[in-house]
Amino acid sequence: MPSPHIAYVFERFPTFTQTFCVREILELERLGVQVQIFSIHDTREESIRHFPAELMDRVHFLPQEECLIELIKQWKESNLLPQSVVLTLRQWGDRPDKMRVYEAAYISHVLKKMGSDAPWHTHSHFAGIGARTCWWLRKFHGTSFSFTAHANDIFCNQSESIPSCAQLVRDASLVVTVSDFTARQLREKHPDAAHRVRRVYNGLDLEPFMAARASADRSKAPGGILSVGRLIEKKGYDDLITACGVLRDRGEPFHCRIVGEGPLEAPLKSQIARLGLEDRVTLTGPLPMPAIIKLLTEETQVFALACKTEHDGGKDNLPTVLMEAMAAQLPCVSTRLAGVPEMVLHGVNGLISEEGQPQAFADHLENLLIDPARCETMGQAGLEHARKHFAKETTSRQLLKAFAEKSGMRFETALAARHGLLWSYSKRLLSALPQLRHHVEKARDKTFDLELFMGSTHRQPQPR
Repeated sequence: MPSPHIAYVFERFPTFTQTFCVREILELERLGVQVQIFSIHDTREESIRHFPAELMDRVHFLPQEECLIELIKQWKESNLLPQSVVLTLRQWGDRPDKMRVYEAAYISHVLKKMGSDAPWHTHSHFAGIGARTCWWLRKFHGTSFSFTAHANDIFCNQSESIPSCAQLVRDASLVVTVSDFTARQLREKHPDAAHRVRRVYNGLDLEPFMAARASADRSKAPGGILSVGRLIEKKGYDDLITACGVLRDRGEPFHCRIVGEGPLEAPLKSQIARLGLEDRVTLTGPLPMPAIIKLLTEETQVFALACKTEHDGGKDNLPTVLMEAMAAQLPCVSTRLAGVPEMVLHGVNGLISEEGQPQAFADHLENLLIDPARCETMGQAGLEHARKHFAKETTSRQLLKAFAEKSGMRFETALAARHGLLWSYSKRLLSALPQLRHHVEKARDKTFDLELFMGSTHRQPQPR
């Protein structure tokens, strides 16, 4: 392939639970960006796949843990590793997260073999394994890095890891997040990095939903309520089921389907039985995307997602399923939580209640179920909102602009001219951001101090 402009480092890629990552890669490539892809864990055995088959062939999967450790040992004995890697591993002791060092050492070796064709910037999704590997890669190889911070990265208490989330934000040249809500939170929590935070919504391919809706037989839609997601606490399915009980007691005709699987399946089934809702609420289990699109466009009047905050602070930020429902021209009922109000505009394309209020949630569902004309109006408004803000064609250009301005992405005149990025690249060249370039100093055995190495201050940019 041509010299990559940028490399992505994923914990798992491609994977069914993170189809937005696949969309992002494919859309960047449609714009002309050459992407090199590393996946720390091998996903080739996953059975459900929502991506082109040829994409899997382009992913560089790292060796499994035991093989990776053995390979790094062999490279060490053959003097093929930077001394900083060798000394870091030697002084690691009982610190957690050691595998990130091995993973970064492996990727650094791959990039070194590529010579001048190697990308100078890496990006990852989530402030987790992939981003921490990118951080170490910067230490060992000098590449700048960025990451996209998602809900759990911001809302949950982080487990002990090296580097910490604060270190990731400090050293990243760009921090992307997917809602205005989380962008504000990150800027307030990390004021020194505020100018490096960019909001870029997750992008969605609207066309399959729009096409299916245009030809849909809607005769089965009246009374249909649909929700899609993992059966976990933050999706609020217990509140949705309680709301369904309220609707039944009011004599409202409806049928609610909940698509997904997860650890709360048994408790939710018990709740359905306890409330006597077996003929009204169905847990379908996981379904392939064509089946979900069919349900959205043919058998659903209202889409429902009763998001709420988990006991550990976890919550949804910008649920993709709400975008999908809007693309299918459905009104949405959801909760006032994180980035949800940026998607569901109360009274315009749906209705919003406070979290953990199943009675109010039931009121909103009933108000829409009894008013099909309002559902149609709100559904059309939802589609227009999705077109304007969440279409992958829009979000990918916003991300590309952020990379051009705030990352070490390889410069190419044709790509810059095609997408109007010359000014963004110019701003990067004029930038004094130390996060963009990291001088990799030679480590010396007698003077190497791992704590100092991990927490060393930024140095002035060095010419490349």
